[in-house]
Amino acid sequence: MARKKIVEIVLDTETTGLDYTREKMVEFAAVRLENGKIKDKFQTLINPEQHIRRSSIAIHGITPEMVEDAPTESEIMPKIMEFIGEYPIVAHNAIFDYSFLNEASKRVFDKEIYNERIDTQQMFKEIYPELEAHGLNALTQKFNVELKDHHRAMGDTMGLALAYPQLKKLYIQKYDWESKQLDNVDYLFERYLRLQNTVTTLQSEMQDLKSVFKLYFEQGGSPLTSQEGDVLVYNSKQSFGYDFNEIKPVLEEIGALEKAVKINTGFVDRLVNGKSLDDDKKEIIKNARQELTETRNIQVIKNSK
Repeated sequence: MARKKIVEIVLDTETTGLDYTREKMVEFAAVRLENGKIKDKFQTLINPEQHIRRSSIAIHGITPEMVEDAPTESEIMPKIMEFIGEYPIVAHNAIFDYSFLNEASKRVFDKEIYNERIDTQQMFKEIYPELEAHGLNALTQKFNVELKDHHRAMGDTMGLALAYPQLKKLYIQKYDWESKQLDNVDYLFERYLRLQNTVTTLQSEMQDLKSVFKLYFEQGGSPLTSQEGDVLVYNSKQSFGYDFNEIKPVLEEIGALEKAVKINTGFVDRLVNGKSLDDDKKEIIKNARQELTETRNIQVIKNSK
């Protein structure tokens, strides 16, 4: 019996900026995979007919001069959608590329796209949750794929297209194992809660042990060495609170403001989506957006009894 042909479209976009509601694509690349093998490629620059942010040029290197004679969005979208068809879209942080394509489709065709969205970043996180980074660089390195011309659409697409089949194989194996557990999901939830309680208890006990070790060192104890050679030492570190308004000019002058200050993105999102700001201020904040990500997780809601 002939093997069923599985077609997937691996793609990447480069854009004028990072807010899909107001920015546009400047480059699009896609690879057609048939049963994990590359069968066709499509790549194009796109004239967005609008300003390309300097922060974006610094990433992908695509300047207004490079896209001046490129097809416009309305000219190229029919060819892009013809190549994609109704097949699943595979991308790293897929919500980003999918959102830009969807907005372009609404502008050009007055309709949304409904292709299945496969996010390799989410897959990578599920397979290797212990890794510190889950970007495209980390993915290609993990599967020994050379990532050429990073941050250009075809370079990133090819890197992902070569790594994806290996990632997919592991993900399917994990998914198959998970599927076999679904009949036991009620029991597994109870087991999860027991493990969660055990972890909480162990964390409390570890804190008790740390308190004993702290007392030991504060009374003059020497470093302890385990049978495996691990050494337990005691360190004391002082830290200060700062008046931000006082130090901000200095941080800006030496170029350290961004490194010293981390924005509370959740708070900023609530401001933009709330009613306390006027539209002008919301526009300023939206124009400062730098990335779009999607987080999926489970949550235990504790019984209040």
